[in-house]
Amino acid sequence: MAWLLLAAAWGASPAEAGSLMTTGGLTSQPIGHYEFCKANPIECSIRPRNTGPERMTAQLWKTLATVNSAVNRAIKPMNDIDIYGKEEVWAYPARGVGDCEDYVLEKRRDLKRSGLSLANLLITVVRKPDGEGHAVLTVRTDKGDFILDNLNDTVKLWSTTGYRYLKRQASNHTGRWVSLREENNPVVGAVSQ
Repeated sequence: MAWLLLAAAWGASPAEAGSLMTTGGLTSQPIGHYEFCKANPIECSIRPRNTGPERMTAQLWKTLATVNSAVNRAIKPMNDIDIYGKEEVWAYPARGVGDCEDYVLEKRRDLKRSGLSLANLLITVVRKPDGEGHAVLTVRTDKGDFILDNLNDTVKLWSTTGYRYLKRQASNHTGRWVSLREENNPVVGAVSQ
């Protein structure tokens, strides 16, 4: 009964709440993450012990919501060309400005400081409904994979975002990436001829 009340507060139905993304095999690392890893090799060589998804509690939910909205408010959106004079620079937003990857890195760092395992804080690459690439933070929990997004202050279950999921960090190595399988994406009808 307590879960039903919490699920309603979290905006997820009990049927959705167990929804986890399906991962595939190793895949290519995004170029921006590759460059980030060259500049921050220690951050990309961590092999977190996978003890399973975080246990969702009211306190964890509050932490996720607070970090998501606080980081969204603290950083002014600005593209890499305007900040660095080049494309695809993933960096912590030291100057208070950044693009989607920079928000993700900051949220990940804040949640790690709060005690969450890096095995459950996974940078994820998606396509927005308009086809533009975007990065979000996936938090793996025992009630589903939740998304922290700089385009929305509401933490959402991944399957309710409207995004097409492409790849995310591996849960067992911060420098590796895994594909996300087609069952993570909305079914598109087709007619065979």
